[in-house]
Amino acid sequence: MNKKQLHQQEWYRLNKEEVVQQIATDANAGLSNEEAKKRIKQYGRNKLPEKKKSSKFIRFLKHFHDILIYVLLCAAIVTGILGHYTDTIVIVVVAVVNACIGYFQESKAEDALKSIQNMLSLKAHVIRDNKRIEIDAEEVTIGDIVLLNAGDKVPADLRLLSTDSLKIEESVLTGESEASEKKADPLEGATELGDRINMAFTSTTISAGTGRGVVTAIGKDTEIGKINQMMTEVEQLTTPLLQQTAKFGKTISIFIIVIAGATYLFGHFLRDYPDEELLMSIIGLAVAAIPEGLPAILSIILAIGVRNMAKHNAIVRNLPSVETLGSVSVICSDKTGTLTKNEMTVQQLAVRDGSYHVSGIGYAPEGSITRDAQEVHLDENQQLKQLISCFHICNEASLDKDKDDHWMIKGDPTEGALITLSHKAGFSGSGRDSNRKATIPFDSDYKYMATMVEAEEDQLIYIKGAPDRLLDMANREERPDGAGDFDKPYWENRISELAGEGQRVIGAAYKRVDKNKQEISHDDLGEGVVFLGLAGIIDPPREEAIEAISLCKEAGITVKMITGDHADTARAIGAQMGIDEGGQTIQGKELQEMDDEALRKAAEANHVFARTSPEHKLRLVNALQANGSICAMTGDGVNDAPALKQANVGIAMGIKGTEVTKEAAEMVLADDNFSTIVEAVKEGRRIYDNLKKTILFILPTNGAESFLIMASILFGTIMPLTPVQILWVNMVTSLTVSLALAFEPIEADAMQRPPRPTHEPLLSRYFIWRILFVSVFIGGGTLWLCTHLLNMGIAEETVKTITLQTIVIAQLFHLFNCRSVSHSAFNQDFFSNRAIYVVAGLLFVLQAGVTYLPFMNRVFGTEPLSLQHWQWPFYLGLATFVVIELEKAIVRNLVYGKKQATMVMR
Repeated sequence: MNKKQLHQQEWYRLNKEEVVQQIATDANAGLSNEEAKKRIKQYGRNKLPEKKKSSKFIRFLKHFHDILIYVLLCAAIVTGILGHYTDTIVIVVVAVVNACIGYFQESKAEDALKSIQNMLSLKAHVIRDNKRIEIDAEEVTIGDIVLLNAGDKVPADLRLLSTDSLKIEESVLTGESEASEKKADPLEGATELGDRINMAFTSTTISAGTGRGVVTAIGKDTEIGKINQMMTEVEQLTTPLLQQTAKFGKTISIFIIVIAGATYLFGHFLRDYPDEELLMSIIGLAVAAIPEGLPAILSIILAIGVRNMAKHNAIVRNLPSVETLGSVSVICSDKTGTLTKNEMTVQQLAVRDGSYHVSGIGYAPEGSITRDAQEVHLDENQQLKQLISCFHICNEASLDKDKDDHWMIKGDPTEGALITLSHKAGFSGSGRDSNRKATIPFDSDYKYMATMVEAEEDQLIYIKGAPDRLLDMANREERPDGAGDFDKPYWENRISELAGEGQRVIGAAYKRVDKNKQEISHDDLGEGVVFLGLAGIIDPPREEAIEAISLCKEAGITVKMITGDHADTARAIGAQMGIDEGGQTIQGKELQEMDDEALRKAAEANHVFARTSPEHKLRLVNALQANGSICAMTGDGVNDAPALKQANVGIAMGIKGTEVTKEAAEMVLADDNFSTIVEAVKEGRRIYDNLKKTILFILPTNGAESFLIMASILFGTIMPLTPVQILWVNMVTSLTVSLALAFEPIEADAMQRPPRPTHEPLLSRYFIWRILFVSVFIGGGTLWLCTHLLNMGIAEETVKTITLQTIVIAQLFHLFNCRSVSHSAFNQDFFSNRAIYVVAGLLFVLQAGVTYLPFMNRVFGTEPLSLQHWQWPFYLGLATFVVIELEKAIVRNLVYGKKQATMVMR
């Protein structure tokens, strides 16, 4: 068959003989080695297409793709043409440093991600030339006969040919926490992916039993491959921060060009500056106005956020994503393995005298059995002890620890939950360690398992399975005083109650038989069966996730659960976690019938979505984004990957997440902990606040220098700073003092305010006012000082050096103003950020170097200053600090009032 025919065939509808015939293989002997090689050449290797990555050089060049850097490079070209090579070299070095910072930070994030990625499947057991062999999963091809055993990962999509109690855990593909029982019989009619019980899909895991299947699809043609293709069709969104900074950069660039052109025309026609001096002054004006340090500072602030997130077990793949979380208004989360443990857990036990609660979640045997908040001891409750004994003995699973000392089960997840329960109750070992005499293994045809063990006077047959089957068998029930009459309606009601809470219900019963009996059959389970009780099993919510969801609500963030699991289970988990707020539980089939407008309304109004496919998840994310939401999507399964890629921030689970999911996401949670997202939101909001504080600090530096040069041309005075001196001022403040603001702690109310609107500009009206006010104050004050010192007869080169120091030191004082946009600088956090004082010391060292080191004097045109010359920069710096604090107090208390000031001034 050709690739198209293979892809279009519905293998689950054909019987085994037809499948083997059409694929041209042998169900017993498999392919020959020669035929396998031909098919690998024909169909390709069994792997997903690798994403083509840009070369390191291209990735480096992308960091020059910024309109402000383009203006800066144009200035470098002009200075080079004019022969001012020192200026040219310094400008180019500044641009290269910016690019290097961004490049190395992104590379670090990628390396951290690679360290936690795992292959989907490494090896496969196949039959070739009538021999069982182990091969690399990439070598599996169409027609191979694959052998499946508990613990294996399925290497390709298979049509099952035979099964023996085979169960496959398919949550990575379908989102269902319960393992799927597999059969080899053909299915009738169109069947959804999660209901194709005669198929096995790549990357899913065998939880119990054995099986044999023929490969029907490999690589990109598998169900996972189709999802991978869907991901390639999703457009990559630009983060809100990058949208804002891009718009900001364009606005600044236009402003610089207009101002520089107007100033040049004024100086040329109305002042008698020489052309070269005037042109160098205009270049100085352009360089002064460009916040060339801003891209580097942005990268550094985001990199610090990445480092902080790594401490909380979150790996960020690209820098802007950590900030985007700060503006997220909706988090769409998968259920299985994300909000829940993906470890089935017994939560309730029901016997005739009432219900009992089981604490502890997951496979760790830590917890207790309580009733009315009082711990129950099995020696005092024979009824309960008998029930748990049945679950322990009639069980094929075992409990153990992995190499990382984490508890894990071998076998079926449901049986794993029951064996964990028995260990909590004090039992040890596994059911196979018991004195078993005979066993009827579980089979989905009859839906129970039975095991015979020795008792004191006779033998007991313990029966565990679907409660409806056991109710049909039983004619007695266990009571506190022994076996009594059977109240079937009572147990039917209890089963309905537990199922209505989203729990999977397992029943237990027993029958006494003769001590000499050696074998058991289905016929032995007739008269005399005594019903013991029920266990309610659920994939439990993560306790820390419940708290995280509550914190999200306080921060104005809506959490929506989108899962492939059943509606009842999803509804119950949603209620337990506080997600469901009175809305409906919408199922995938309902979403399928909705047009885009109806879907947008449903996505907004409801919070729990069940039985969803990858296409449904993708449509829901699109609908929420169409409603204006900044959307994060979490998940671990391949079925989550397209939606993760479409979301503004995709968040993958690092432990249980597949490689495809991690590749689609911007962030990977190394601990699979939903609560880490709350830390990411905090970090995102802290980063955005600190970014705005940094802009509030940096732009007045540029504004003051620009105002100083424009005013000098307007008044016909000397040029107080050269272009290379201006670059020094910009970079020394950007890469030292302003960097300290990146370490400012999160503001007290950051997680109590709603997410910022998507249309909110980077600069508010108050920010624009403050930037203009500080620019004019520092620039005008510096020009007055420059003129005053010249009139005092101080040499021009010395005055320029004092001017350089004045701009820098005034900004250092202004740094303390910027630590809080609206509140006084003198508060309880005044000494909380030690970086402020470290960079202040570094700044003085650098300023001393540019003033007193001979080679720096030559490069930057500076001269050594006497001690008395330093008083002027400090006077203006202190005046700047006092005036801005007074301005904040007036705005805070008189203009807006204290309640509104924080929101308006932010």
